[in-house]
Amino acid sequence: MRQLFKRKPIAELLVSELETPQSLRRVLGAGDLIMLAIGAVIGAGIFGAIGTAAAGQYDAAGNMVRAGAGPALVFSFLLLGVCCALAGLCYAELAAMIPQAGSAYAYSYATLGEVVAWIIGWDLILEYAVGNVAVAISWGDYFKSFIGYVGVHPPDWLTTGYRTALLSPDPKIHGLLDTAPHIAGIPILVNVPAFLVVGLITWLLLLGVRESARTNNVLVVIKLLVLALFIIAGLTHIDPTNYHPFVPNGWRGIHQGAAIVFFAYIGFDAISTAAEETKNPQRNLPIGILGGLAICTLIYVIVGAVLTGMVKYTDLGVADPLAKALEVAGYRTVGWIVALGAIVSMSAVL
Repeated sequence: MRQLFKRKPIAELLVSELETPQSLRRVLGAGDLIMLAIGAVIGAGIFGAIGTAAAGQYDAAGNMVRAGAGPALVFSFLLLGVCCALAGLCYAELAAMIPQAGSAYAYSYATLGEVVAWIIGWDLILEYAVGNVAVAISWGDYFKSFIGYVGVHPPDWLTTGYRTALLSPDPKIHGLLDTAPHIAGIPILVNVPAFLVVGLITWLLLLGVRESARTNNVLVVIKLLVLALFIIAGLTHIDPTNYHPFVPNGWRGIHQGAAIVFFAYIGFDAISTAAEETKNPQRNLPIGILGGLAICTLIYVIVGAVLTGMVKYTDLGVADPLAKALEVAGYRTVGWIVALGAIVSMSAVL
């Protein structure tokens, strides 16, 4: 039992910091880490879940499952920003103290013991795997919408996974279980776009951290430009009456809206996994984690305020709320660009 909770001294963990031919190259600065944080955090949440967080969740019968925050969505984002900042402070301190690629696994090994580190290590793998599955599926949906703008409409059974069809309340999607091609009685339902983008990102990561960081920086700049375009276009079409009532469901709506959109903040912890590839990690890791969180929170608050000012919050319960808001405002072309931005954004998250 004592062996299970045996802790590894920090001095032993830091042996990997010594420069050897097998060491990872330290090429990432504070700016790279902030861009990495923005790339990891801003993704499917701001382009999809933000609408549900404002409008609320409803079942197939039209009954409210979770209350929406309405225009008070900005408070939901601020609340989440504070909560994540508390965790970010812990990550920043531990990452500076133990600058290893093991992240929470290494921190747990040094403080709580081997068995706890083993559990947390597998938890991290599950977190990243499940999160990437959700993002890849959402990426596939946006990609399908994007190519639809140019008149390309692939069969639904090639852009929808089996589980998605099985659980969907939409009769058309659920009906794919019967209408899709069958082999030995099993419906062939494959989300090909999601599968291909995961393979492409995996190949890119295998090229090396420097190439991955450069690509990530380009993707982050593109997504920030797209969000800036949405904000600028939206500011000219804000209707103040859409902000009333500002808190339609009280604090209950703010809390439940925050729970819905919490997915938008997942990813900042991944910055600590780049510790072994960071120059001067004691200085740059805290800047990267906390700086990235602060910038993402500011962007979320501004986008949330503009979105709920453009369209009544009750009309935002759709898969592509930003594109819908721009379409209502008469900016169909800008909506097409935002759809492209969503694809780029989620590529960076993967």
